[in-house]
Amino acid sequence: MVDGVRFTYHVHGTGPVCLVYPGGPGFDWRYLRLPMLEEHLTTVYVEPPGSGNSGLLSDGDYSIERYASFADHLARHLGESKVFLLGHSHGAFVALQTALDFPDRLAGIIVYGGTAFYGPELFDQAYRNIEAWVAGRSPGDPLSEQIVQAWHDDPPEPEAHMDAFRRLLPMYFKDYAAIETRLTDWRTALEITLDPNRQEEHWDIRDRLGEIVVPTLVLGGVADFITPLNSAQELADGIPGSELVVLAGSGHLGHLEEPDAFRNSVVGFVRRVS
Repeated sequence: MVDGVRFTYHVHGTGPVCLVYPGGPGFDWRYLRLPMLEEHLTTVYVEPPGSGNSGLLSDGDYSIERYASFADHLARHLGESKVFLLGHSHGAFVALQTALDFPDRLAGIIVYGGTAFYGPELFDQAYRNIEAWVAGRSPGDPLSEQIVQAWHDDPPEPEAHMDAFRRLLPMYFKDYAAIETRLTDWRTALEITLDPNRQEEHWDIRDRLGEIVVPTLVLGGVADFITPLNSAQELADGIPGSELVVLAGSGHLGHLEEPDAFRNSVVGFVRRVS
């Protein structure tokens, strides 16, 4: 329990402890299952309040600062003096905020598919990237129409929301056609929790990146449309001593497109800073 709310997590693997914070917000943790890391790390998959089997926050305050406090709470609960924290997408924002608020709790952070800001600006940027992608295809292309419609669909029901997300999936990969047949089970299992009480959030730490003193690995996919490579470069330029790894064959989900490169980057970083 945290703040009186059920807080669920799952532990797999052996080695240095690494919390794994999913995106969304609200996505079920299983989309981010990382078996390639479990051979080297004790991976603690987090189901933050407002997702999966964890409870909802009655006040609707799912701020990134509050999520960071949950990460600190979990590290203390596990009895670890320091942990690694890998955050993907929205979870990457949590990793960055945790590094600012609780640096002594962290051995290092892995900022995977992240940016230093969250809110309308992020989504406006993503849609411009969709428009650029569509402009490079034939007029009237059915897939282009599918992608644009899926982006604009925002149904309040979780299953309808996930249906729209599945139709948008080609944008999340550098080469969706090459990987699609391997994603059948992964795609079917996708789930999200939508809390109608969730408050809108605007978060921006671009002017605070220089305050981060925790060892940091930034992972960016070359074809990531929602947290593009220039955002990864901005993080790497702004965080002192950080490392940037570009996944040259990936979009937003490099752990699926390039699992070996993903593993080597994360495990190598952990070994270097441990």
